[in-house]
Amino acid sequence: MSQEQEVLLTPSEVAKLFRVDPKTVTRWAKAGKLTSIRTLGGHRRYKESEVKALLNAVQSKGS
Repeated sequence: MSQEQEVLLTPSEVAKLFRVDPKTVTRWAKAGKLTSIRTLGGHRRYKESEVKALLNAVQSKGS
């Protein structure tokens, strides 16, 4: 594994950042707002860089 490996977040970790329910994060993924990666067990994971970019976009829109 390389050091450049992308950090992946769980739906609940993403939900905490946005202060929303994890189901909302899943809906965003289905709507194409976030790209989800499936684990071998079928769980969704989200790229930290993409989540942070969306969070910054939402925060700058709100101010």
